[in-house]
Amino acid sequence: MSHSLTGRLLSLLTAALAGCGPVTGTPTPDPGAGTADPAYLLIRSDDAGMTHAVNMANRRLFESGLPVSVSIMFPTPWWQETVEILRAHPDVSVGIHLTLNSEWKNYRWGPVVGQNAAPTLADAHGFFFPSAQDLYDNEPDLGQVELELRAQIERAIGTGLTIDYVDFHMGTVRRHPGFMEIARKLAAEYGLLMSGFNDEVMWDPQYRAAPAAKPDSLAAMVARLESRFNVVITHPGLNTPELAALEDMNTSQPLESMGMHRQAELDALLSPTFARALGNSRVRLITYRDLRAMLVSDSVGR
Repeated sequence: MSHSLTGRLLSLLTAALAGCGPVTGTPTPDPGAGTADPAYLLIRSDDAGMTHAVNMANRRLFESGLPVSVSIMFPTPWWQETVEILRAHPDVSVGIHLTLNSEWKNYRWGPVVGQNAAPTLADAHGFFFPSAQDLYDNEPDLGQVELELRAQIERAIGTGLTIDYVDFHMGTVRRHPGFMEIARKLAAEYGLLMSGFNDEVMWDPQYRAAPAAKPDSLAAMVARLESRFNVVITHPGLNTPELAALEDMNTSQPLESMGMHRQAELDALLSPTFARALGNSRVRLITYRDLRAMLVSDSVGR
């Protein structure tokens, strides 16, 4: 992206955010917003640490100035690079993308605690199973699940970054009652929000939209936001040969070109179309760090 184009996009984004309160910190009322209550939108960027191409896309997103919440996969090979990038962007809200699956053909990862410590969570090669159902069918030991999820949280905290929330890669933890009981306990123990459990409405209209249609899908979403808190789940990446080669074993309907789609998600988030939609709406962008502060304030004010 050229410096001139970057400058134009930043100008558009700045204008779009001008009525949305500060980019960081608890949002403040907008005197020009009328009597309508605002709708808050969180941009959650998933799968950070998965590949270098994903990390570079997230860096561009951070540099844009958009308020972003980034979810890091701590069992994956590139998580340390994510942490290095985030040290230069302390305003980004950081979450843990609790991971019990490894879904990409020829590109796999396994438990942080190792196969020997959590054998029911791994296949014969020591990797996580590709799908949630594969894991469930293996009758995972709940003690091993807790050991692994705790290890991922401890790895995150050990980076020294401020960790605000947890969420769930592929929904594997969320869809299993025993796993969810563990996640709730750990989130409470470590003082972390759980994404999706704070009256948020979850959105991802751009995910399966054609690459060229992704900006319009985000703009249309902005026009439909009615709830107080909303989250758009995104998966930005750069269309490199490595990312383009990834094949999703978790789904019977994988996207035809993962690299192309993830690049298009990044481009849509940084597009003038999305910026204009935000600027013409009552929607305010916040992060999970902001949401934590708002929930505390609401609790104190009762």
